[in-house]
Amino acid sequence: MNRTELISQIRAKKSFLCVGLDTDPNLLPKHLSKDADGVLAFNKAIVEATSDLAVSYKVNTAFFEAMGKTGWEILHETFKLIPKSCLSIADAKRGDIGNTSNQYARAFFDEMDADALTLAPYMGLDSIQPFMGRKEKWGIVLGLTSNPGSADFEQQRLESGEFMYERVISTFGKAFSADELMFVIGATKPEQFKSIRGIVPNHFFLVPGVGAQGGRLSEVCKFGLTDDIGLLINSSRGIIYASSEMDFAERARAEALKLQKEMASYL
Repeated sequence: MNRTELISQIRAKKSFLCVGLDTDPNLLPKHLSKDADGVLAFNKAIVEATSDLAVSYKVNTAFFEAMGKTGWEILHETFKLIPKSCLSIADAKRGDIGNTSNQYARAFFDEMDADALTLAPYMGLDSIQPFMGRKEKWGIVLGLTSNPGSADFEQQRLESGEFMYERVISTFGKAFSADELMFVIGATKPEQFKSIRGIVPNHFFLVPGVGAQGGRLSEVCKFGLTDDIGLLINSSRGIIYASSEMDFAERARAEALKLQKEMASYL
């Protein structure tokens, strides 16, 4: 999916919602089996219930990798469930030396057919380069994350006076265009959105942390929205685990609809 198509979907659906599929077999509704079949049935029901409200799905690969060989098979099947009209994101946080990154790119872009992949920038530009330049594929670099540990490195002040996360965002934003690169910016850090927008005014932000982690959509939109929207707001637990009963898909849809309606008011 290219940038024009993504923006078109956002405007058509009046939504910039990304539904996170952090599917834990232990948290499935009671009537579903706690195995691969149950996981796939759950994912299918969530996608079908929300696909007219969401413009993206973020699949957290760790929950599938933890299931071994079967998990990888279910991961493939889950990506097939996501409509082509929605941006499919593999949340795998890859990034390594060139040869290894090339293989990661093949695995997720070619074999898994994901539209986008989250990337860890610690090893520098050459570790991210192999993911770039692929038609209608996106890299999503970790910028400022919402976990407390972001203070350990990301929020350290450099001799230049800038924060580490600002250096990362600036470096990658200059190297790769807004047509192929996004940044992860946590919703629990809304006060930083304004300054980050000054660094990368046109790049999309994938924003986790709204809902269960305490981030507020209103604050994110105040400082993060652009003329082209520029935001994908991810909600995982708050949507997919809204109910542990047989009505889980209906409840998930209800939570997604709340967010979509709020988003529509900002567009």
